[in-house]
Amino acid sequence: QHFIALPIAAPHHTAADTHKPTTITRMSSPMKTDPPPMKTDEQPSAKKPRKDDDERVQRAAQLMIKSPILTVPQAMLCNDFTNEETKDRALQQRVRRLHSNIKKGIVNPDSLLDIEKEFEERIPLGMKACEFLTKSTDPFLAVKSSSDVLDAAGFVKLSKREPFGGKLVPGGSYYYTINHSTLVAFTVGAKFKPGNGFKIIGGHTDSPHLKVKPMSKRVASGCVQLGVECYGGGLWHTWFDRDLGISGRVLVRTIDPETQKEKIEQHLVRIHKPLARVSTLCIHLQSREEMGAFKVNKEEHLSPILGTSTLLEAAAAKQLNQFGEEDDAWKKGQEPALLKLIASELGIETKQIANFELGLFDCQPASLGGIKNEFLYSARLDNLATVFVSLEAIVDYSKSEDVAEDDMISLIACFDHEEIGSDSTHGAGSPVMSEAVERITSAFSDNTHSRDPETHASAIRKSFIFSVDQAHALHPNYPSKHEKNHAPMMNAGVVIKTNQNQRYATNGVTGFIARELAKKGWDGTKVPIQEFCVRSDCPCGSTIGPILSANTGIRAVDLGMPQLSMHSCREVMGVADLTHGLNLFKSFFKYFNEVDECLEG
Repeated sequence: QHFIALPIAAPHHTAADTHKPTTITRMSSPMKTDPPPMKTDEQPSAKKPRKDDDERVQRAAQLMIKSPILTVPQAMLCNDFTNEETKDRALQQRVRRLHSNIKKGIVNPDSLLDIEKEFEERIPLGMKACEFLTKSTDPFLAVKSSSDVLDAAGFVKLSKREPFGGKLVPGGSYYYTINHSTLVAFTVGAKFKPGNGFKIIGGHTDSPHLKVKPMSKRVASGCVQLGVECYGGGLWHTWFDRDLGISGRVLVRTIDPETQKEKIEQHLVRIHKPLARVSTLCIHLQSREEMGAFKVNKEEHLSPILGTSTLLEAAAAKQLNQFGEEDDAWKKGQEPALLKLIASELGIETKQIANFELGLFDCQPASLGGIKNEFLYSARLDNLATVFVSLEAIVDYSKSEDVAEDDMISLIACFDHEEIGSDSTHGAGSPVMSEAVERITSAFSDNTHSRDPETHASAIRKSFIFSVDQAHALHPNYPSKHEKNHAPMMNAGVVIKTNQNQRYATNGVTGFIARELAKKGWDGTKVPIQEFCVRSDCPCGSTIGPILSANTGIRAVDLGMPQLSMHSCREVMGVADLTHGLNLFKSFFKYFNEVDECLEG
């Protein structure tokens, strides 16, 4: 037997990669010896290539160049495999070697079809999710990214302060936001009538992170730090030694050119570069007990360093005087260099900043990884993965022919403040969901200024909610943490979450409906379904399902795509589950009425 070297794609492409591909070597059997070399005239002739090999090699080359083993920024540059960015020596060598191996008969080009199928079916959606997640660094930016998607799809933006009557038409698609951090988007079935039901997918836009305190400046031990507060229940030890950027909402003072009166505008800012860092204590200064267990004091240990006081303090007084508001106590509580940087990003003067609502985020972009690129690595998967997939579902459904025969409302609602209990003006515990049902129904009623209790009650009883939040995948290092018959895995399907104490909203009927919709699938392909039930000796988390169901009276099922490292600064899920979730959500919009009508009562 001869040694045979086969090129394979490495899971990541970095500057440290060599120009030689990783190889797998098939070893000779120890019981046999290699045959003696043949004489020159006995050498076997090379396998004659098929006439379409060149075309297939070219196709393989395209796949290799587009492959997500590149980093996200590189992959975005390489959408067109003919551009200058792809003329990388390593890639050229890989393509030449592939061409040579096909001609020698070492590699069968037909085997590349599997790579192409995987790329076409899974990778594009995963790469699109990476782009969305990287841009959506906080609830404000998540809603902004979502609004951009909806605008591009032709959805009409509504003002929540104006009546909807006279603005909605059958077959139309619309959206509105609350507080710039909660989003409601919907498509009206062409045959919709008041009293018909709503097909609702609910998720949330917030994730655990470090929020900047109102008086944010701190000075200690020669360093200027940022005062932060922990938002939600994060795994805070994962925020150490990360390159952190800052994003959020800024209130800006401006002058109305028409009235010459002052007005306050809301601007969003994302400074996507390493501005701050929470550093760990070196091992040499730790006691034996400290080395044995890493404990975080959230007040004392999590303040990130912005810079050194010798550089920043020298210019602080001068910059404050330039603000023109020396008596502004709020501005005096901020680091002037930070205010100046924010102003520069927004293209305004520093003195125009009236207030801000900012948070920190990990600068590392979302990316695909794993030996077969089967994983999505990112911050905020809980629960922006749901926001992304629900957006894709509502946009795809709004463009489908099924809307012409639909007599219901297909709606997504992405709420803020789920991680801290949902009790706010724009959380799931607020009137947002009930108001959406009432206002949309009333907009199609003869009298748009009054609510008919019977019509509203009828709509509620015909409606259904997919409450979607990420689910806990089975961890291979901690398998005992899952109930053995309810241990979902990544890339294996959407999870139905059940808890008999109503921590989840799923019951026998709502779980059945979800499973039936999964069997149908959007394109006829069955969506794999997994089940999750927490161990009886463990506490169970909760989400927006029970809250929405209790506040509105609408039936609900709790679902999620499985992931690991939930509430970490960096999380992981399966790329295939994005496709599974998308197919299930679109099946819900298409087939819910058909499944629901089969139920007695």
